[in-house]
Amino acid sequence: MQVRVGTVGGGVVAAAALAALLGGCAQPADDDGKKSASTPSGSTGATAGDTSAKAAAARGGTVGPAGSACELLVRFAVAQGWKAKAVEAVKEPAQTANGGDDDLAAALDGLLRQGPVTAACEIDAKPAGHLGFLRVWTGGPGDADAGGVLRAFVAAEDGSGKAAYHSFTTGGGLAAVEVEYLYTSKLLEETKKESAFAVSTPGGPVVLHLGGLDTGEHEAMRPAYELAKQTLGLS
Repeated sequence: MQVRVGTVGGGVVAAAALAALLGGCAQPADDDGKKSASTPSGSTGATAGDTSAKAAAARGGTVGPAGSACELLVRFAVAQGWKAKAVEAVKEPAQTANGGDDDLAAALDGLLRQGPVTAACEIDAKPAGHLGFLRVWTGGPGDADAGGVLRAFVAAEDGSGKAAYHSFTTGGGLAAVEVEYLYTSKLLEETKKESAFAVSTPGGPVVLHLGGLDTGEHEAMRPAYELAKQTLGLS
């Protein structure tokens, strides 16, 4: 996805459309979804997740390496049917009939950032029959640890709460920190479950985030997220 703020018309509509694309739509979480968000996903359902991930790995592609749909600091397998696309913000002076529109440019650019990281890749589950995305966010080089970056990422999402963190090691040998939390839309007054994990690389931190239309879709897409965890390593 390439955002050229200089060619976007109708500032409010454009900003709303991009917000919907990056944030998705919220639906109510069921009771099970609310309870599970406070419990790390360690061993529960691990066998089923491993089986689904291995099956997906045998048929899916890979993102991260040079020449792939998204060239990233890390590489990982993508589940069958999911479609990856790079997210690229191109800053250009926004010209309208009334002159420059710096506020719109700032708003659009802000939608591509969350805390210390910027959207770099989105992997769409729609071709696989689900409503949601697995998104990759990256930060610049520095000494930021994965846990600190992940906490800042969650804190920057207005409406997030009941976050539970734990550490693990990815299949590619990288130390990682994972979080499960609830996101509540203040506008819709609805709650859903979300998950994310972060790693540190020599080139900067990387966050992978799984949202979904609602908690049901989140759980249905979980095997693709687990696949990323099991196969993620340095590019």
